[in-house]
Amino acid sequence: MNYRALGRTGWTVSEISFGAWAIGGAWGDVSDADAMAALHQAVDSGINFLDTADVYGSGRSERLIVQLKKERSGEQIVVATKAGRKLPKQTVDGYSEANLTAWIEESLKNLDTDCLDLVQLHCPPTGAYYHPEIFGVMDGLVKAGKIKFYGVSVERVEEALKAIEYPNVQTVQIIFNCFRQRPAELFFAQAKQRKVGILARVPLASGMLTGKMTKDSQFPADDHRNFNRHGEMFDQGETFSGVDYDVALEAVEELRGMVPAGMTMPQFALKWILMFDAVTCAIPGGKRTEQVADNAQASELPQLSDEVMGGVKRVYEEKVKELVHQRW
Repeated sequence: MNYRALGRTGWTVSEISFGAWAIGGAWGDVSDADAMAALHQAVDSGINFLDTADVYGSGRSERLIVQLKKERSGEQIVVATKAGRKLPKQTVDGYSEANLTAWIEESLKNLDTDCLDLVQLHCPPTGAYYHPEIFGVMDGLVKAGKIKFYGVSVERVEEALKAIEYPNVQTVQIIFNCFRQRPAELFFAQAKQRKVGILARVPLASGMLTGKMTKDSQFPADDHRNFNRHGEMFDQGETFSGVDYDVALEAVEELRGMVPAGMTMPQFALKWILMFDAVTCAIPGGKRTEQVADNAQASELPQLSDEVMGGVKRVYEEKVKELVHQRW
């Protein structure tokens, strides 16, 4: 496993990290035993950065991570959580000092700690980024010793660019993968200049970029890939990166032919992300130990050639770009 500096935090984190949404909920049933096995495999693979949220299984994901930290007490593990999606409806007013403080207190309890490592505002509405008082509340929580650092998780490049104007925003979590390439155009250079850590979320496009899905793939009723393809429950971009399912399948078939020998397709998709030095880490999820181990190995695989990188860009421009580029 290779490691990269996380912005200005002083932490060095694994460039393949672990996204804990899948072990919390909305990805089908995952038993506690399977979730814990996946978490332990992450640590065994050199992963030292875990990304969760207070709404993943209504705190379940956070509580599972507490159990992991107790069982691996000798390991240095950075835990990032998120706050804001408990609101019944996303509004700027919902990000009040009272609400933010209450959410932080709940995560402190779930994670059994006096101070959270990193808290990210969880995809607030675009208008929130134009309200400095919201970021002032986060500054206050840092001063109060409730959190060490804070950042944002965003849907849109516009939001990311606005967020890093606030001097104490340490990290931006943004969807970036072979199907969502826009962040690399402008945002990456700006973030790198300001020494802001970039967490590439949805790196495998909800599993589409694993190459394992077909026209006949079925998903459980409680899996967002079944119920949110058109943004019925939350932003459409969260599911298959906002790309039409059939179009995505076609694009995957073209990408499959570019995968170098000795590399799995998920590893290829993750390695593509790591080719961008502005990225701190990619945070794929994992419900099974073999998934986690395979993902982690992407870190040590050879760099992709210029020819391959150009091929991925071509597939994006020809098949995907018009569907997603200006939306997010």
